[in-house]
Amino acid sequence: MIRNFLFTLFFFTGIFFISIIFLPSFFLPKSIVSIGGKLMGYWSAICLKVFLSTKITIKGKENIIRNKKFFIASSHQSMFETFFLQTIFNSPVFILKKELLLIPIFGWYLRKIGSISIKRNKVTRENLGFFEDVSNIIDKTDRPLIIFPQATRVLPTERPEFKKGSARIYEELKILCQPVAINSGYVWPKNGIKVANKEITVSILKPIEPGLTKDDFIKILQKNIYSELDLMN
Repeated sequence: MIRNFLFTLFFFTGIFFISIIFLPSFFLPKSIVSIGGKLMGYWSAICLKVFLSTKITIKGKENIIRNKKFFIASSHQSMFETFFLQTIFNSPVFILKKELLLIPIFGWYLRKIGSISIKRNKVTRENLGFFEDVSNIIDKTDRPLIIFPQATRVLPTERPEFKKGSARIYEELKILCQPVAINSGYVWPKNGIKVANKEITVSILKPIEPGLTKDDFIKILQKNIYSELDLMN
């Protein structure tokens, strides 16, 4: 319990101070603000290692897509991947639920770096313009998108069907997909006490080339990510 308390105290205090330090950068280019995101990612790793003795392993670095447009589809078990993936990929753009943008300071940061929000399970004017926003990001920058096909944090043993949003992005944009499997829920579950002396594995899988049907893509994406997670258990 003490280790959990210390982790929570130092982690959120650090995130708060990084956010405060980078507040003036909100008036500067997005590339400057994104440095704050990388620092948050490194800080989350430091806190896990120091207070929970967590080992963090990154597999498949050779699979990282370079010099091409792509989007990332990652499993989602905890807050860890939201922060840490920013240390692996260059200034990613998050596709996330609208509620996260309402969080003071952190939500402002997400807006500033160009995150794209969507209201889950609702048809709204904002959602109808979602793919236009996504296309603009891809056309005008080299920054990768990050989407969590499970749509919310899940328990490590849960295997929900992937939502179709990632398949629509794949079909609309006709770009490479970088699947990522992360078993962070064994250390940092969405609810409950964090677990010490465990390992978090971030596995960067081989890209999925454009050209598949939406149905085939989502089947392959789900199979590849869940098969990799099963190997980590």
